[in-house]
Amino acid sequence: MNLLVMAGTKDAIKIIEMLSKNNESSFKGNSNKETHFNILSTTTTRYGAILAKKAGAYDAISRPLDKDELVNLIQKKDVKILIDATHPFATQASTNAINASKKASIKYIRFERPSINYSNVEGIHIVNSYDEAGQFAKNIIKNNEKKVLHLAGVSTIKSILKSVPLNQLIVRVLPNTTSVGICEEIGISGKNIVAMQGTFSKEFNQALMREYDVGVVITKESGETGGVPSKIDAALEIGLELILINRPEIKELNENSVVNTIEELQKKLEEIIK
Repeated sequence: MNLLVMAGTKDAIKIIEMLSKNNESSFKGNSNKETHFNILSTTTTRYGAILAKKAGAYDAISRPLDKDELVNLIQKKDVKILIDATHPFATQASTNAINASKKASIKYIRFERPSINYSNVEGIHIVNSYDEAGQFAKNIIKNNEKKVLHLAGVSTIKSILKSVPLNQLIVRVLPNTTSVGICEEIGISGKNIVAMQGTFSKEFNQALMREYDVGVVITKESGETGGVPSKIDAALEIGLELILINRPEIKELNENSVVNTIEELQKKLEEIIK
């Protein structure tokens, strides 16, 4: 059975590894019929494609695909199931995947990493947009020289800069020419760019916050896999305020298509292939 995994996250790599491992002993549905998955993957970067292939995908497309391109890929490769394991904030990618699956009449499964409820935690300000996050940060640092540490992705920086002064914004972005280039085009000084990849410990995050004289932290609610708890714990423990951007709602998403764990995904697949 041909299966497409839309990747780009650690979750997606774990999913591909699970599918590949199950292939070694053959995946069995409720009918105990053995099924072998041919795993195709899409990612947005060449590095992501390398990771997907290493995890067990036989091929990986290393660029974003729109709805029509996804439909063509599904039909050309005779894909029967699409697993959407893209980032919780990649709403357009998920919307394209949902609509493409409907048009091609195949099964769609959304792997949604569990969210964490911080609504009653003192020191955390929950907002619903990047513009709102920037405005909130501006109010926190007004009348002082403290910095805003932005941990919410390079594509969202311009929204923050609508309110936060350029010289008071510290950004942590991926260490590639695209991300650093965007920062430089915007006008962010090299001394205010931290180019690093990965999730980091509470202690490391605290060292960064102290080094840059941070007064407030901006991050997204991207779950434990995205390193959110260590960012929050780091900020609150040293007395900083944190602005947490809520996950966007995907209106087209059917709750019955959503799984939150690898185990739930395996069960869903078993139901489909029974």
